[in-house]
Amino acid sequence: MTQRSQQTRQPQRAQREGWLRRIRSRVRLPRTRRGQRRVFQVAVLACVLALLPATWMNAAAASRIRTVEDVPAAPVAVVFGAGLWDGEPSPYLAHRLDAAARLYQRGTVRALLVTGDNSREDYDEPDAMRRYLVAHGVPADRIVSDYAGFDTWDSCSRAHRVFGVDRAVLVSQGFHIRRALALCGAAGIDAYGVGVDARHDVTWYYGGTREVFAAAKAAAEAAVRPDPRFLGPKEDGVSVALR
Repeated sequence: MTQRSQQTRQPQRAQREGWLRRIRSRVRLPRTRRGQRRVFQVAVLACVLALLPATWMNAAAASRIRTVEDVPAAPVAVVFGAGLWDGEPSPYLAHRLDAAARLYQRGTVRALLVTGDNSREDYDEPDAMRRYLVAHGVPADRIVSDYAGFDTWDSCSRAHRVFGVDRAVLVSQGFHIRRALALCGAAGIDAYGVGVDARHDVTWYYGGTREVFAAAKAAAEAAVRPDPRFLGPKEDGVSVALR
């Protein structure tokens, strides 16, 4: 190491040590056992409160997760968007659509409601989902598109309030299906869910971790039941598809 590099690093080291001293001076842990016990109890309570929404979500959905083969019949399957790659369904979304197509072909459902994001002109999840399903044997007149399914609550709320869905099979990955079931139940839909298998890659682990944090938002939405970002008028697409 040259003398110049040593001279450059010394001020940086001194600056870091100064930050650490300031942090230590502001964060002072209790020195007594009683104080330390209280800090521990507060930390445990905070962890319990943080996990309560996820516990509620899992409890609300546990008995309603099935497979394509044993899920109870319903008029409609609701398929949630999961991103596009170059305008086509991502692998995760394709797995959901494959499961939905099998539900239709088995006669478990008679129509499919595809709900996703079309908030900008160059991004259209529902139409990409429709094209995929038609290419896999689902008649176009049995597919209904919700272009304002910006998140799970919006999709569930609009399915009930805009499209008149009262009973449905929900289709999503296993890490998301519990939240979808809990929120659609809060929105007024009697639903069972199909948790689609997926390869446990980085996306799967990210999705599972994200659900822990999303549970708090879901609990608030279930309690308050806000209007979706875009409600709009009622649509008869589902009732027409079921004729």
